[in-house]
Amino acid sequence: MADVIDTQSSGTEQAWAALGGDPALLDRIDGGGPAGLLPARLPVMELARSTVAVCALAAAELTARRAGSAAGPVERVRVDDGAVATAFLSERHLRVDGHAPTNFAPLSRFWRTADGWIRTHANYPHHRARLLAALGLPADAGVDAVAAVLAERRAVEVEETVYAAGGLAVALRTPEEWAAHEQGAAIATRPLLTLDRTEGPGQVGPRRLPAVSGSPLLPAAGLRVLDLTRVLAGPVATRTLALLGADVLRLDAPQLPESQDAHNDTGFGKRSASLDLGDRADRATFDELLAAADVLVTGYRPGALEAYGLTPEALAVRRPGLVLAQVSAWGRYGPWHERRGFDSLVQVATGIAAVEGDTGAPGALPAQALDHGTGYLLAAGVLRALTEQHDDGGSRLLRLALGQTAHWLCGGLTRTQDSYGPSETYDLSETYDPEKYLGSTDSAPGRLRYALPAVSFAGGPTDWSRPPGRLGADAPKWLTATA
Repeated sequence: MADVIDTQSSGTEQAWAALGGDPALLDRIDGGGPAGLLPARLPVMELARSTVAVCALAAAELTARRAGSAAGPVERVRVDDGAVATAFLSERHLRVDGHAPTNFAPLSRFWRTADGWIRTHANYPHHRARLLAALGLPADAGVDAVAAVLAERRAVEVEETVYAAGGLAVALRTPEEWAAHEQGAAIATRPLLTLDRTEGPGQVGPRRLPAVSGSPLLPAAGLRVLDLTRVLAGPVATRTLALLGADVLRLDAPQLPESQDAHNDTGFGKRSASLDLGDRADRATFDELLAAADVLVTGYRPGALEAYGLTPEALAVRRPGLVLAQVSAWGRYGPWHERRGFDSLVQVATGIAAVEGDTGAPGALPAQALDHGTGYLLAAGVLRALTEQHDDGGSRLLRLALGQTAHWLCGGLTRTQDSYGPSETYDLSETYDPEKYLGSTDSAPGRLRYALPAVSFAGGPTDWSRPPGRLGADAPKWLTATA
């Protein structure tokens, strides 16, 4: 992989090059749609369309391989800016029986400090409890009490105190301050993503997946994906793999709370089960699932799953041919490599919130674009790994981080509407109407209104095969018997 992003090329070209894709395939992309979507000082719409475009192209490429052609024909990819912008705001468009979910808890917000600003994340009850304990406040403290304490303390001191207590708080930094920070400097030396071959004993040659045919064309049909991710980038990736035909089984630890509303958005096409890897019986069940899995996607902070022996080296031995895809907030290097993080906090640390702010107050991107963009890149990387395996076998290790995507947004992307291929049909006169990009369905949680898939290629699926169910309601087993 190239370590240096070519800032003279479009975002789609940059992302496709990072994925190791054949540049000749870029002319299979067509685009269009309304202008002016996801407005921001930074090129957010460019990031959005680029990540969706390469994901769709990777899906079309794998479809061509599985249809029996070594180099094509690869179906044309259509990137509709309206569909992309709607998908990047999927959690905001979601309705359950007509009601909008709450995406941020009261204590997840910006706060003034004695010397600047800080942002906290307290959507989960255990993160809220740790934040309040770190600030010396009672468990029932509200916004006013937290604001009073933070107003008298320095932002970085609060950041370190809350982190030490297992909570989440990040001080606002300018782009220059982040570049000078040790973690920011470490991220700046890394590529957008890495996709590497890993070897273990007994590695086999080219992996010939069964051919795909019929309608719709499903490049991930017959593949089993273990989904060990939580909001939001990882679930966006596995939601996309489910769209493309994979049997996606999400696993959550019963002792960790999770949002049903978040699953109502990202659980389309998947099943959800509960397993505790610390329990002997549950661990045995997990090992059986892993032995038959084709892809393992993880989104926990580095070190959390490795404690259970789920390292790339061990997995290459246990499950030769596995595609291991890992996403984290800050990357697996630098002083913050084991820290928890979310899109909103990465925006604050990396200077994005400072750039997007006004009148002395920090701002935010118009969507959780780091999460969504990283999610589509993650799905694209899995699809490209499967294509590479079709040619030369082996296991694959894919790694991404929200911080690396943030660095790309801030420094590598250019503002352009000319990121499509020669068949571009960009229509500046078209009016954006999100309703045309929304669907509705009945589900166990209720009647859902949701964003339709943005990933689209000729002959491919236009919607998921099933709505999300209740978290943990499914049996921990694959839909089809192990071969």
